[in-house]
Amino acid sequence: MALTLEYGYWIALLLAVPAAGLVVRLFMIQHDCGHYSFFRSRWANDLVGRAIGLLTLTPHTYWRDAHSIHHATSGNLDARGIGDVTTLTVAEYAALPWWRRLAYRFYRNPVVLIGIAPTYIFVFKFRLPVDLLRRRWRLLPDVLLSNLLSAVIVVTIGLFVGFGTFAMVQVPITVLSATIGVWLFYVQHQFEETHWAKEGAWDFHTAALEGSSYFHMPAVLRWFTANIGAHHVHHLCSRIPNYRLADCLRRYPELRQMNRVTLWQSVKCLPLTLWDEEQGRLVSFRAMKRRLSALGDSEKRA
Repeated sequence: MALTLEYGYWIALLLAVPAAGLVVRLFMIQHDCGHYSFFRSRWANDLVGRAIGLLTLTPHTYWRDAHSIHHATSGNLDARGIGDVTTLTVAEYAALPWWRRLAYRFYRNPVVLIGIAPTYIFVFKFRLPVDLLRRRWRLLPDVLLSNLLSAVIVVTIGLFVGFGTFAMVQVPITVLSATIGVWLFYVQHQFEETHWAKEGAWDFHTAALEGSSYFHMPAVLRWFTANIGAHHVHHLCSRIPNYRLADCLRRYPELRQMNRVTLWQSVKCLPLTLWDEEQGRLVSFRAMKRRLSALGDSEKRA
């Protein structure tokens, strides 16, 4: 990409697309290392995960621990807050003061959630992830070491090719790969008929199968995303490495129809912002407003 800059920046921008795809694939390998599933050796998983984390801008130990919390609490309404997309119930949203409702609407706006937040998360938030460090401060040295090594890589490459050239090459790759990563995670859990339950009614296996989607993508995208689209299988057993997930779908064809979301259907997930406990599904702000208005009219008639 750096060599093409003298012929036109548009060439480098085109090359940023497959480059970002390769970063996403690297992140998925790091993801499996975090589950200790990519290699049989725990040591090898940690070593490779930490090395890849320098390229994906993701401190491996922090992300591994936060992601394990996500797997242990996914779909649990009483355990939200770590490793998930902030999701309020209809009742919780209605009870908020106007300024907090406005803040939640801002956060759930697609331009913010998919356009701005991914770059913020990978470039800034992961540098000092206070959400988990407050609970597990022993992760701090690993995060700081990861930041230091990433800075060394940036400075070394910058001195070699020039910091302007480095920025022109790296920025579009980082923005695009971070956006793809967050989008994948969003679609995996934020679909209409997902599953949420209170602590007493929450069950790990039900949450895994019913609360995670099968994001069906074309073959080339399945390769770049390391089959993470079979997310319901992954949540059911996170020790299955990405290179075995396709086998699971072939052996159990019924899993290919469960929570199936296509690329086009994934776009329709964007307006879904609130969990309606009565209907047992995610709904949009507009649908919530219509429903509450209808309830108000029926109460007045009564």
